[in-house]
Amino acid sequence: MARTRATDYDDKRRAILARSAELFAANGYDRASMSRIADACGVSKANLYHYYRDKDEILFDVIRDHLDALLEAVEAADDPALPPEPRLRALTGALLEAYRDADAQHQVQLNGLALLAPERQAALKAIERALVGVFSGALAGVAPHLAGTPLLKPVTMSFFGMVNWHYLWFRGNGGLTRADYADLVTRLMVDGTRGIVATPAEERRAVGV
Repeated sequence: MARTRATDYDDKRRAILARSAELFAANGYDRASMSRIADACGVSKANLYHYYRDKDEILFDVIRDHLDALLEAVEAADDPALPPEPRLRALTGALLEAYRDADAQHQVQLNGLALLAPERQAALKAIERALVGVFSGALAGVAPHLAGTPLLKPVTMSFFGMVNWHYLWFRGNGGLTRADYADLVTRLMVDGTRGIVATPAEERRAVGV
C-alpha cells in the first residue's frame, strides 16, 4: 500500500529546497552528500529520501522552482499595452523583486544547471528561454531599430548580465534600493541602445539576404 503524503508535505519539501540551496551555494554542490543535506535540513536521511531519491533531484527542483517563480513574477508584471520604457521598467522591477531573499537559489541556478543531466538541463533552459523572450520583446520595444537584427540578442544578454550578477555587490542598505537599480538599468538600456546601429552586413543577415 502506497504511503500517504502528510498534509504538510509541500511545506516540508519547500523547506528542504531552501536549506539545500543555501548549502549548495555556500559549500558547493559537489561537496553536498545526502547525509549533509539531511543534517542541514534537520531531518533524518531516511526522511529526506521520502522526498527525494538523490541530490540531483534536489538540485533540479531548487533551480526549477526558482525559475518558475521568476517567470511567474515577470509575466504577472508584463503589460504590452504600456509604452516601451515603462514596460521595461516594470519588468525589470518585478525581476529584481523576485530575486529578493533568493540569492542562494539564484547562485545555484547560475552555477549548478550545467551539472545536471542533459534532459533536465533542457527542461530548465526552456524556462530560461521563456524569461529571456519576455525581456527581448521589451527591449525590442525600446530599441525598435535593433528588432530583428543580430544585435538584439547580445543587448538582451547584456541586460541579464547587469541583473543576474547584482547579488554579488547589491546590499540594499547603501542608499540604492531595488527600485532605484531597476530605474538605473532601464535608463542604461534605453539610452545606451540609442547609439547602437546594426551594420549593413548585420541588417542583411537579419533579413536573410
